[in-house]
Amino acid sequence: MIGPNIGAYLNALGILIGAFFGLASRQPVSARGQNFYKAALGAFTFFYGVRLVYENIHGTFTVGLKQLCLGAVALVLGNWLGRLLRLQKMSNRVGHYAAGFLTAAQKHPPGKPAEGLVAATILFCAAPLGILGSVADGLTGFFYLLLLKAVMDGLAMMTFVKLFRWPVALAAIPVFLFFNGLTVLIHFGLKPWLDANLLSDSINVAAGLVTCIVPVVIFEVRRVELNSYLPAIFIAPLLKFWLG
Repeated sequence: MIGPNIGAYLNALGILIGAFFGLASRQPVSARGQNFYKAALGAFTFFYGVRLVYENIHGTFTVGLKQLCLGAVALVLGNWLGRLLRLQKMSNRVGHYAAGFLTAAQKHPPGKPAEGLVAATILFCAAPLGILGSVADGLTGFFYLLLLKAVMDGLAMMTFVKLFRWPVALAAIPVFLFFNGLTVLIHFGLKPWLDANLLSDSINVAAGLVTCIVPVVIFEVRRVELNSYLPAIFIAPLLKFWLG
C-alpha cells in the first residue's frame, strides 16, 4: 500500500498542473481533444472501477459471487436511500450556485478571482468520484480513482484560470485538505475496526461498482443521479455484518 493519502496530493497536483497549462496556452482545448480526453477518462474510470471490485473479491467462485451479489444489493438499496435523502438534489443545488459564478464570468470576463475560487472548490469537493477515491485510498491505498479525478479537475482548471485568472488555482489547497482529511479519517479512524470485522472488502466492492457507473455520466449516455448511489458504501458493510 502506498500512502494513505497519496490520492489527495495527486488531486491537488493535477489542479496546479491544469492551471499552469491553462495560463500557458493561448487556445482552449479543441473539440477533438475534448472528445479524446472524455473517451480516455471514461475507459480508465470503468477499468479502475472493475479493478477495485476484482481486487476485493476473495475466496472460491461461490464466495466471490456472494460478495458481488451483496455489492449489487447494496447498490440498489443505496440508490433508494440516496433518492429518499435527495442527495442528488442537494448536490445540484450546490452545483447551480457554483455554476452561477461561471456564467457571470463568461458574460463579463474576467470574473472575480474570489468567486472563481469558491466555484472551483465547491465543484471539485462535491464530485462523487472524490468521495469514492478517498474511501478506497483510506482503506487500501487504492489511489487511482483520485488520480483520475486529478486529471478531470486539471482539465477543468484550464478553463477556470482563463475565466478567473491565476488565483483560482489556490482551490488546490481546500481540495487537498478536504480529501486528505477524509482519507486520513477513514484510514486511522474506521479502517482498524473495519479490518477487524472483515468489512473493508465489502466497502471497496460497493465503491468499485459505483465507480463503474461514472462513465455513463462522462459519456452522457443517460442522466444518472450518481450522488444517490453513494450510500451504497455504507450499506455494504452493514449487509455483510448482518448476513455474516
